[in-house]
Amino acid sequence: MSPTPDDADRGTLRVSDPTRVRALAHPVRLDLLSFLDDVGEATATECAAHLHQTVANCSFHLRSLAKAGYIEPATPRGRERPWRVVSRERTITPDPEDTASRRAVLELGELSVRREADRYTDHLRRLVGTEVVPPELIPLTQLMTSAYWATPEENAEVTAALHQLADRFAGRTTDPASRPAGARLMRVFTAMNPDMDHEPTPAPPHPED
Repeated sequence: MSPTPDDADRGTLRVSDPTRVRALAHPVRLDLLSFLDDVGEATATECAAHLHQTVANCSFHLRSLAKAGYIEPATPRGRERPWRVVSRERTITPDPEDTASRRAVLELGELSVRREADRYTDHLRRLVGTEVVPPELIPLTQLMTSAYWATPEENAEVTAALHQLADRFAGRTTDPASRPAGARLMRVFTAMNPDMDHEPTPAPPHPED
């Protein structure tokens, strides 16, 4: 399945179709997608070596990701057939009029949040278990939370600004020479949601009222 024109928004892949969302809700597929994000492109054999999976299992899940439009064949290397992501930025959004879409996003959300939480706490455990922690790792390790009142239009501006911040690092995944000395592969997980326990700010009364 190739990405449709509606998928493309500043290089971001936007998905709400329940079938495509569910295609991503598998630990191995999330790991494959993350690995391809990190290295730019890889064959099923390279993926299997990194994930400690069989080549056959990785091939199956890579084909499933391709069918759902998340990855595509890269330029062949002789007889090797590598894969690459369609977009390194993906936004999975529930369709408000489709119950199946909302349920699929819930399933993917539960899996993704647990996965990212485990990855972050594993990092913290490694810091605790390290006798001498390199000082530069401390400012790179942060847990941030925030809350603010914003309209849907204003929040769209926040999302666009976050993408613009990440754009400055574009190209460093596929071109190691562009990475400055000391650069590390950083992991960022962001989630946005309105607090449903608080009602939206009402519109001001009309002067005639």
